[in-house]
Amino acid sequence: MSTEDSEKEPEETRPEEQEPTRRAEAAARFTEASSRAADATAKAADDLKDRSRRLFDSLSARSRGEGWEKPTGELAKYRSRWRAGLRFVLQRVLFRVVVNSAVTPQVQVHRRVKSIRGPFVLVANHTSHVDGPLLAMSLPWTQARFLSTGVATDYWFDHWHRRIFVRLMMNAFPIDRGGSRKHSGTSRKLLRSGVPILVFPEGGRQQTGTMAEFKPGGAALAIGVGVPVVPAAIIGGYEAMPKGRSWPVPGRPTVRVVFGDPMVALQGEPATEFSTRIRERVKDLYDEHHDEVLGGAARDEEGDA
Repeated sequence: MSTEDSEKEPEETRPEEQEPTRRAEAAARFTEASSRAADATAKAADDLKDRSRRLFDSLSARSRGEGWEKPTGELAKYRSRWRAGLRFVLQRVLFRVVVNSAVTPQVQVHRRVKSIRGPFVLVANHTSHVDGPLLAMSLPWTQARFLSTGVATDYWFDHWHRRIFVRLMMNAFPIDRGGSRKHSGTSRKLLRSGVPILVFPEGGRQQTGTMAEFKPGGAALAIGVGVPVVPAAIIGGYEAMPKGRSWPVPGRPTVRVVFGDPMVALQGEPATEFSTRIRERVKDLYDEHHDEVLGGAARDEEGDA
């Protein structure tokens, strides 16, 4: 027998025998990757909680209320102290008498709302023409003192008597309709000047009492300027004064305004997703108080997504 015959070459491992080893190695790599992903997710969640805590803790900071641009020119009137004093009388004395004669107003305010210092975006469902003044007179005065509401330029600002009324009553700023951009950017400038603004993201009064989808403009403003959003729900407003009426229905129906826990956008959250979360919060507030306010009547919001 030759030397070559006596020396046997080592047998190669067949592919089917290598398969368990490859599977084990792949499983180990997958487990390691999953562990790293879980650690990263947990760290991101902790960072987000810490960021949210710092943001909420800073809502009441004096620096937050004072560290904004000083408004000049046309914007200066929106932080005028004498105008704020006049609004207090108009909203909380005269208008309150009128409101109390027509409806039975009720108010609930989340404790964190009362701690806010500085600008914010107040977002609410839109049920009737009295929503703006009702929200303004229901919000604690510390937060409502400079609250400004956007109104249609072509209706409220084209006639001097209407312009004076909304400026004095609502600290109103003009919003262009029909493609004009003359007043574009006013809401952002106001927020940067320390002026909170009221937004009705449905785009108009409710037609049937059912809450419409929210446009993302208010959420985009809050994200862009870095301010919190205060969600608010008006329950009973449509029933008290449906579209087409110029005065509430007889009997002083109950209208409740509920201000919820302030919200901040998540890290990297798009305006559309933040707007969806805001709408869900407003709808939750509405649903939570609906039966108590309206006595278990047929739910206008039933089946609404």
